[in-house]
Amino acid sequence: MAHHEFSPTTYYNTMGTHPPALHVEAGDSISTTTVDARGFDHERVERAGRPNPQTGPFHVNGAEAGDTLVLQVHEVTPNRRMGWTTARLAPNVLDFGYEADLDGDVELAWWDVDVEAGTVTLVEPENRLTGQPLPLRPMLGTVGVAPDIGEAISTMTSAAHGGNMDYNGIKPGVTVYLPVFTDGALFFLGDGHALQGDGEMDGTGVEISLDVRFSLDLIKGKTIGWPRAEDDTYLMACGNVRPLDQAVQHATTEMVSWLETDYGLTTREAHMLLGRFVEYDVGNMFDPAYTMVCKVRKAVLAELGLTRTDS
Repeated sequence: MAHHEFSPTTYYNTMGTHPPALHVEAGDSISTTTVDARGFDHERVERAGRPNPQTGPFHVNGAEAGDTLVLQVHEVTPNRRMGWTTARLAPNVLDFGYEADLDGDVELAWWDVDVEAGTVTLVEPENRLTGQPLPLRPMLGTVGVAPDIGEAISTMTSAAHGGNMDYNGIKPGVTVYLPVFTDGALFFLGDGHALQGDGEMDGTGVEISLDVRFSLDLIKGKTIGWPRAEDDTYLMACGNVRPLDQAVQHATTEMVSWLETDYGLTTREAHMLLGRFVEYDVGNMFDPAYTMVCKVRKAVLAELGLTRTDS
């Protein structure tokens, strides 16, 4: 297994079968950088056009359709001090006809991101949040692979290939599983956030460029339907679609499949376990496709004596 230092020069606003930026072997690790959602780098120089320009794609030698790509996120670190957000919630998360009483016309809010202090602090506009340090919680808004049948899907949205899920659980320490649709998998990442609430309800995290270290591996011959993830606490399955109830259906069905295939549960057992212990997170409520995350605590499985029977 090798480690690669990769400096991107080309970025993409779609996930598709673009020319590989780097070929790696299964198990290799990569250190690289991302630009922010508007294409600005660590020096706040515009390097790419919006929306959500991606670093990659990374071609994993030996990856084929029907495999599962394994992404391990090791480090996600903002590499500049200034981040930005919008300053109002998206209309689709508010009641129709609600009139927002906003003080002044503010396009963007600006935030100081202090990695050493571990804080994110509003600089402007001036209000009662200004100057109040908030916790730094860096994450990747967008991870994914080239989708099926040669499609190129905008980095504004998400689907079975991953994409702009904006799930704040995609952070250091998480392992993400992505279905492979094409030779090499062609993995992309970007859209870094220094801090984001559930759902990305205003259409932004604290948008920032990042230094990222991650590794890519393969599970040969294992086919999954939707992105999955796990950390020390949870199993997580993602559904990416609109309307929201269909996203819940995809995520829940994927979790049932995971419990059946990897933990040996019968369908009845999986249904009854989820009925008692399932949890849900909102990944994205802003983009064309919504993201819902179905979660099960690993401690619950351990207490019931359920162990993983497959990788």
